[in-house]
Amino acid sequence: MLEKLRIIFTIPDLRQKVLLTIALLAVYRIGWQIPLPIIDQAQISEFAKSMASGSMGQFLEKVSVFSASQLTQATIFGLGIMPYISASIILQLLGTVYKPLEDLKKEGEAGRKKITEYTRYLTLVLCLLQSALYLKFMLMRGDPDLISETFQASSGGEGTLPWIWQMNAVLIMTGGSIFLMWLGEQIDEYGIGNGISLLIMAGIVAQMPGALFGLIGNATMRLEGLNYGGKVGLEKIILLIIIFVTVVAGVVFITLAQRRIPTQSAKHVRGRKVYGGSRQYMPLRINQAGVMPIIFAQSLLMLPPVALSALGGSMGTGSVSRFITNIGNALGDYTSMLYVLVYVAMIYFFCYFWTAITFNPKEISDNLKDSGTFIPGYRPGRRTEDYLEKVLERITYVGAGFLSLIAIVPTIITQTLSVDYMVASFYGGTGLLIAVSVAFDLVQKIDSHLVMRNFSGLLEE
Repeated sequence: MLEKLRIIFTIPDLRQKVLLTIALLAVYRIGWQIPLPIIDQAQISEFAKSMASGSMGQFLEKVSVFSASQLTQATIFGLGIMPYISASIILQLLGTVYKPLEDLKKEGEAGRKKITEYTRYLTLVLCLLQSALYLKFMLMRGDPDLISETFQASSGGEGTLPWIWQMNAVLIMTGGSIFLMWLGEQIDEYGIGNGISLLIMAGIVAQMPGALFGLIGNATMRLEGLNYGGKVGLEKIILLIIIFVTVVAGVVFITLAQRRIPTQSAKHVRGRKVYGGSRQYMPLRINQAGVMPIIFAQSLLMLPPVALSALGGSMGTGSVSRFITNIGNALGDYTSMLYVLVYVAMIYFFCYFWTAITFNPKEISDNLKDSGTFIPGYRPGRRTEDYLEKVLERITYVGAGFLSLIAIVPTIITQTLSVDYMVASFYGGTGLLIAVSVAFDLVQKIDSHLVMRNFSGLLEE
């Protein structure tokens, strides 16, 4: 492996791409630590700790994992790339129901560039809205001491900010998110790997050591039992290591797993030569939707507890009010059976939904027919389309089951081993799934450069 890493840095073009990617990720991590000038960071840290046990605190923590953001701290990169992710998802979904966008997707490179331009504009709008709402939340829900003394003096010590300073903070956070979007695009064009995915992975990996040190700080080498005083005994550590290795192996297996559909091209006779007739295969990933179903499910599950609790409180103290409030509380508790069942159901739904909008059996069938390729045993056209749809339904069911299992692993670990939920989510759940998936994509990109120059890949013997 060390020899292969050495080879990477002996290839000038590849070395330049790798070093540039590392440098841009370092810029992201530096900016991630720069606070907003108007916020007292000591006070905001205390405020974040007070929110940690509430639903809003859990929501901010989970969103931070998926968006390379720092929502529990007011920094210039506080929003991360969440607005860009939201804009991309919105336009991708609209592309399936809005005819002009659907036509743009069919125009090839020109259409893709136009959609990218629309994504940037929508990202800017979402940045302005989200930064304004975020700042309003921090200033209204937090203590007036959240505002630094310098800026309190500018407002006469009233604990509120003049509108000019609020606008300044909104523009700073908006500029930070737009800069991250630009960083991701630079990695795509001049670096190696998917820029946005690498930013997300960098945010996850950077938070993992903190979770690990927190686990070590609460650990003991004595045999304390699985649920003794909240301490992490030796048997817990061994069990966590086994779970970690098992989850990593499962993520790698499902990430690389494929259902290979055999295909055969028709023979063409030209003069005395015969062309075509080769047998190949069409790979269908078991987990077509990636990690998106978990992100959608977790995001949507944050809304019902707040809405149902507010509705139940507004209906008085009757039995219906208590029932609605109890449902809201159950959906807000990630350890409750109702939450787990609804969570798994939503993951299955979004797996099928996301696969349906990203993989079109009819389009694939038409492309095979136009290229003179067919699936043995199935006529080109409608029968091929039905066969692909049937196979896709089955493998999506398996992929959704795997995602559901990965999603509830942190809850199982927290309940059975009394380990902090954020520790469990990093070392046995969605964060690990994202990190491993992006790492494999990066390795494949590097391998393509090595193989092109007649070197063996990183994962080859």
